[in-house]
Amino acid sequence: MTMKTLVENHGLWSTEQEEAARRLEAEIGAGTIEVVRFLFVDQHGLPRGKALVGQAAAKALRRGVTMATTMVLKDTSHRTVFPVFTSSGALELPRMRGAADMLMVADPSTWRVLPWARKTAWVLCDLHFADGTALPYCTRGVARKALGDLKAMGYDMVAGLEVEFHLFRAPDRAITPAHTGQPGTPPDVTLLSTGAQYLTEVTYDAVDPIMDKLRANLEALGLPLVSMEVEFGPSQFEFTFAPTVGLDTCDNMVMFRTAMKEVCRREGLHVTFMCRPKLENVASSGWHLHQSLIDANGRNMFMTEAGETRTGGEDDLSEIGRHYLGGLLAHGRGAAIMGAPTINAYKRYRPYSLAPDRVVWGRDNRGAMIRLIGGPGDPATRLENRVGEPAANPYLYLASQAISGRDGLRRKLEPGPGADVPYETDCPTLPHSLPEAVAALRADPVIVDGFGEGFIEYYTRIKEAEIRRFELDVTEWEHREYFDLF
Repeated sequence: MTMKTLVENHGLWSTEQEEAARRLEAEIGAGTIEVVRFLFVDQHGLPRGKALVGQAAAKALRRGVTMATTMVLKDTSHRTVFPVFTSSGALELPRMRGAADMLMVADPSTWRVLPWARKTAWVLCDLHFADGTALPYCTRGVARKALGDLKAMGYDMVAGLEVEFHLFRAPDRAITPAHTGQPGTPPDVTLLSTGAQYLTEVTYDAVDPIMDKLRANLEALGLPLVSMEVEFGPSQFEFTFAPTVGLDTCDNMVMFRTAMKEVCRREGLHVTFMCRPKLENVASSGWHLHQSLIDANGRNMFMTEAGETRTGGEDDLSEIGRHYLGGLLAHGRGAAIMGAPTINAYKRYRPYSLAPDRVVWGRDNRGAMIRLIGGPGDPATRLENRVGEPAANPYLYLASQAISGRDGLRRKLEPGPGADVPYETDCPTLPHSLPEAVAALRADPVIVDGFGEGFIEYYTRIKEAEIRRFELDVTEWEHREYFDLF
């Protein structure tokens, strides 16, 4: 008698996922896939996982892959923040004490063949305990719930990715014992462009061989790449992607960043999604999240019909769109940390810099936090949130938008008039630092309730550990400022 697997016992897959699993099993059985990399996305948006071979991979699809629970307890230096060998440790969850196991359970609908790795596939996973219970700190699960709550109102979120990043040559990637640590020493790099050559054709042509290699791999992975652009800063670029629905947007962002890291490393390159690297004449990188809502028929609920006039003559955004926008603004400070989760991110919020510094919206205005794009009769009408940095965890970023927008819809919040001069508008400012963002998050009961008090306590403790390490470090600025003066 065959025993039921974890997936079967707890009904964890849909019919679509079951069919996708059979396709992957067939590929493994035929020998066209020999290795499957099972990945989950941690609290920082970093993929972690294990590579299983052949039939071991096929069996693990339904049984899960063990992973130490400490993987969800680490800060950005990979240090475990919570004590796990004490009676009150590991967030007081007995099943996590002693660095006990959790299970990565594959979502077979996400599997992809890796074009750069021989006979290898990826599959994204959700986190569960051995009894089938969902791990409360699985960020993919957090996003699924937030998007599900929005869907219960009759709407799906559609989101498009516009992601800036820096790309360098890394002439010597040799790792010596001196490079070790938590964190280790970053690589030495050289530039691909000098900067200030925004969208110039000759600059793009100079990097075309690299761009073509990246394009081919991203498209082979099935990502909906739209454009590749030269950005303003030295060695800075931007890729944009067609809009997708719900969790697919988050999954695509994870796959994009990870693919870029892996392909570039194989080509002697280094890509970073850090917001503001320490470079001469640097330009900060942002992640502009374009979003709208659709109904069950796929109709854009932010669009007004051509000729339709709304209250006050403002006819470029529907009533639903205005309430959703009102929610984004009402929780702009509280949700900021989910789009800008690092200490470095807050160095980007500068006035008159094409990055926002306050909670305001504007029509087609790149200085506002929320930029309204489109108008009557335009099916691409959408809201662009310009808060995010490209290092953000996409599941938490989208969840924060769904929670904020849903509250605006529920309470029928109005956004007020748009700003023509957003850097001079009298309105609340965005947090100026990560500690201020943590405080703003804790002070926003709607965001706390949307994520759950337990998750927020867990997440902020990890962020506070990161902040404490930063505050104890003596920076180059301090040494230069005071060492000779006093």
